[in-house]
Amino acid sequence: MSEKSKLPQGASSKSEVADFLNKVSALAPRGAGEGRGRLIFALDATASRQPTWDSAMELQAEMFQVTSELGGLEVQLAYYRGFGEFQSSDWEKDGAGLLRRMTAVSCLAGKTQIGKVLRHALKETGKKRVGALVFVGDAMEEDIDSLGHLAGKLGLVGLPCFLFHEGADPVAQRAFEQVARLSGGACCSFDARSAKELRDLLSAVAVYAAGGRRALSDFSKKRGGAVLKLTHQMRSS
Repeated sequence: MSEKSKLPQGASSKSEVADFLNKVSALAPRGAGEGRGRLIFALDATASRQPTWDSAMELQAEMFQVTSELGGLEVQLAYYRGFGEFQSSDWEKDGAGLLRRMTAVSCLAGKTQIGKVLRHALKETGKKRVGALVFVGDAMEEDIDSLGHLAGKLGLVGLPCFLFHEGADPVAQRAFEQVARLSGGACCSFDARSAKELRDLLSAVAVYAAGGRRALSDFSKKRGGAVLKLTHQMRSS
């Protein structure tokens, strides 16, 4: 079976990508542009996630590259897998360090633990401000009200969640959308045909975390494609 055939089917619409970027642009993180931005990169590492995990390893380095002129980016990897296992790394300052972390991880069957991801994010931003939480997953098997409560807390402390939904599970989609809304972030779906869009969206969130709305506007002019839609939307708002 080819790598492409193992990836999920169905495509995110252009309007959905544009809407996601528009929501990111409307935010203004506290302290943006003051030194390195900080971003938690959280992934579901249960058994179904291996193809997407491999794809994420190829995309993550660009988050560091696009923020280098903004003072740089620190990224912490967080993931769950297996029987209640949740792990988080040290804060990495370059793509090579994060890649080493990711290549050491193999996916294991288990239930989702999104609540642990959100609680961890609250704890980390309590130590030092975190600009954004990125989460990539395809399922949700937890109490939505509990997740909503945690997402609301993240919204109160100014830590938006940007959730990338793979596949077509309507339960997960609704949950991800609510977590995004309550935290002040955004949600977007993706699939095998959305690799470039996913790269651009991850890069956009990284730029936001490092430099805020102005930096994201400048980035959209340079990147073009899906990100360029952001500039037009900002001008018309």
